[in-house]
Amino acid sequence: MPLRKHYTPLEVIAGYPVRPGICTINGATPLGDAVNFTVHSAHATACSVVLFPRMSQTPLAVIPIPRSYRIGDTWSIMIFGIDIYEVEYCYRLCGPYDPSRGLLFDPKRNVLDPYVKAVTGQSVWGTRTGKEYHGRIVADHFDWGRFEQPQIPFSDLVIYEMHVRGFTMDPSSGVYHPGTFAAVIEKIPYLKELGINAVELMPVFEFDELADERIVDGRQLLNYWGYNTTCFFAPNTSYASQAEYNREGDELKMLIRTLNENGIQVFLDVVFNHTSEGNEDGPAFSFKGLDNSVYYMLTPDGHYFNFSGCGNTMNCNHPVVQQFILDCLRYWVVEYRVDGFRFDLASILDRSEDGQPMKDPPLLKMLAYDPILSGVKLIAEAWDAGGLYQVGRFPSWKRWAEWNGRYRDDMRCFLKGDAGAAWNAVQRMLGSLDIYPPDIRGKNASVNFLTCHDGFTLHDLYAYNEKHNESNGWDNTDGANDNHSWNCGAEGETQDREVRSLRMRMMKNAFTALLCSRGATMFLAGDEFANTQGGNNNAYCQDNPISWLDWTRLSAYGELHDLVRDLIAFRKAHPILRHDTPPCSFGFPCTSIHNCLPWHDAFDADTRCIGILYAGQDDSGQDDAVFVGINAYWESVPMELPGLPAGWRWEAERLL
Repeated sequence: MPLRKHYTPLEVIAGYPVRPGICTINGATPLGDAVNFTVHSAHATACSVVLFPRMSQTPLAVIPIPRSYRIGDTWSIMIFGIDIYEVEYCYRLCGPYDPSRGLLFDPKRNVLDPYVKAVTGQSVWGTRTGKEYHGRIVADHFDWGRFEQPQIPFSDLVIYEMHVRGFTMDPSSGVYHPGTFAAVIEKIPYLKELGINAVELMPVFEFDELADERIVDGRQLLNYWGYNTTCFFAPNTSYASQAEYNREGDELKMLIRTLNENGIQVFLDVVFNHTSEGNEDGPAFSFKGLDNSVYYMLTPDGHYFNFSGCGNTMNCNHPVVQQFILDCLRYWVVEYRVDGFRFDLASILDRSEDGQPMKDPPLLKMLAYDPILSGVKLIAEAWDAGGLYQVGRFPSWKRWAEWNGRYRDDMRCFLKGDAGAAWNAVQRMLGSLDIYPPDIRGKNASVNFLTCHDGFTLHDLYAYNEKHNESNGWDNTDGANDNHSWNCGAEGETQDREVRSLRMRMMKNAFTALLCSRGATMFLAGDEFANTQGGNNNAYCQDNPISWLDWTRLSAYGELHDLVRDLIAFRKAHPILRHDTPPCSFGFPCTSIHNCLPWHDAFDADTRCIGILYAGQDDSGQDDAVFVGINAYWESVPMELPGLPAGWRWEAERLL
């Protein structure tokens, strides 16, 4: 008969039997007939658990945690007799109020638990309930069964960056539950047929889409992208097709499991650089009320550093915050079986408590060597809004990969015919070894991309010379000005057949170059059928057809879609495109660089024609060679292919 720990109440407070809690179990955790509540605060002098009836703002009980239950900076209590299906909770903390020292305690303020697994207060997308955030006590009932995650080498990844809501919100998506995790499940056959093997979900943690809500030209603008975290342990309630109450997360878990069962890994875009509490003018509902001076990076006079561009900056290299971030990532790996993370503005994780870049940042090293995270991919957006740009220099311990911003910029310049761009383009396609030396960064450092959520779509990259963000309400001052784009002769939509034909060729060229490059590959959802945002390169606030994928374009641009599908299949069929393989029998090196003449690699400012020869063996041990030739000049240029041994001949892949 198994032994089971039995807990006995010691006293009654506010009508509830209680006893000291287990300090090492964070958040609110059901333990038999009790719930264990644990919260940490270095500067609080008292702490209470506040219980609410479900859907109510009126407290059911306020239960002070006896000082004798406190160990160090940790307040922990076990409360008996709680119906977890009918109760919500938060904390109230007493302590000094001294903004100049970064201390903002208010004994009347209800504070959301940072470790809470589900949040109430904003369950209907875009609708303000007028209710404050409360936590729900989650009972995990999800059955993973005999679940095994797909093991996909980094160089084999074809990543599809997706906004959960925007992917299916347009009526043209034809799903039953638009804008939800369930709707993405409905689209898995499409993803599988396309051939991608990883999805990178833009933020799915609970966030406040109503932050900075505005009306511009009669249209409601929201914080649509979701880079505005409210709670790091809870999935976004409004992405669920049905209310889950205290079982929040089942639908997301089902999505992850179903994607994995179809050979598709799941990466989460995580935002540990700031929160939705903002600066001095923002709300105080969680970290500010819990331990403001610990969780946020503050100036000597108590104001907020703003390296995120969003009002505040998380104090990521304070030991307490380091532990919080590690606990969070472990939770998503253990409880949700997530395959990897993309860290938004990751250079902030490299800054010390006074904002200076660190030589050996402890948080990044901790994540690189953590045994629970050892099997997941760690991908950094290696810059921040404070000007710290670390592409090629992000601390890695051969574990961290990067969004290769140099790939994006150099390839965009080359593909539109800029002078002097050919040599850099070759280096990017060969894996950017000049930026990521394998002996320092390992072989899995570069995530190649031409487009992502932040910027033009691929269609718009070749339809607009300038950004057109007027609908954002900032007089077109927001968004990047340097896009390396080209409108092919007409700004925006046009009926000119020559311009439209040229744009199609440019999109095909872009996908061909991307999918024939060494390193992991990523592209923005909808680019495969020329989705457009009308020239908006910063559609963070556009919860409308500007950002939603228009699935009617799948038929209108079926030729492009089919090319992308075939290119992905071609990439999978030729491992020499992805990584070095055993050498081929006829003596070609694994990779070689050519211009218009074989074995000539002299490039100058006027060179716009490049050739890359990949050679080696395929998965069956047979000799294989692929020559990728790209002419970015505006006129035809003859190109001579390298000679082959007797019995071999080149065959053109009719993908275009």
